[in-house]
Amino acid sequence: MIRVAAVGDIHLGPGSAGALRPAFDTLGECADLLLLAGDLTRHGTREEARVVAAEVAGLDVPVVAVLGNHDYQSDQEEAVAEELAAVGVHVLEGTGTVLDVGGTRVGVAGTKGFCGGFAGRSGSEFGEPEMKAFIRYTRTCADGLAKALRELEDEGSDVRIALTHFAPVPDTLAGEPLEIYPFLGSYLLAEAMDGAGADLAVHGHAHAGTEHGMTAGGVRVRNVAMPVIDRAFAVYHLTGGTEQQAGP
Repeated sequence: MIRVAAVGDIHLGPGSAGALRPAFDTLGECADLLLLAGDLTRHGTREEARVVAAEVAGLDVPVVAVLGNHDYQSDQEEAVAEELAAVGVHVLEGTGTVLDVGGTRVGVAGTKGFCGGFAGRSGSEFGEPEMKAFIRYTRTCADGLAKALRELEDEGSDVRIALTHFAPVPDTLAGEPLEIYPFLGSYLLAEAMDGAGADLAVHGHAHAGTEHGMTAGGVRVRNVAMPVIDRAFAVYHLTGGTEQQAGP
């Protein structure tokens, strides 16, 4: 059994130092790894990233992260990733990492993802160059995720997890205004997961959304935005590719 702790949208800044560390210090008792699903900072500055890094430095479990739109706000996303990597966080973007958890090879593939909408209500690469570029960026993120998932399979991962910031399905957006669904995620991310295969998908971004969802291909999706899970992290148990949520 693999115990996956996950949270997104923690939005830490200089005044947040130490806010999550007491909870994170308990991870060794209840989880085997921690996933951070983006929007780790408020405005995407190096100073804020140092606060995040201090919260997760030296934990008893490995930490894997993707960045979110807030982490790109100040055009310092590379600096944000550097600060996290400096304390041992695996920061993914169209890439994957394999962790040895008690002899089980746990693969995590990640991308921030992007907007575009969902089946029947999505944008397309048609018309103005700006619209084509908008959807092309989403497709590039999704293609990177699919490639990373396939590489994890080639590397012999026993379990594969897809980690994104933007949502792959509309299920986990329930509670958000319908008008903003296209800006909360894209079906292309779900297609990547279904096409390449994953045992669990974790995302954030939708603060007013719903925790549980599923792709058309049967991949379980969990929205772990902190306002949704209402705690420092949620824990999910993976047993033979089947996910079961742990108690609060």
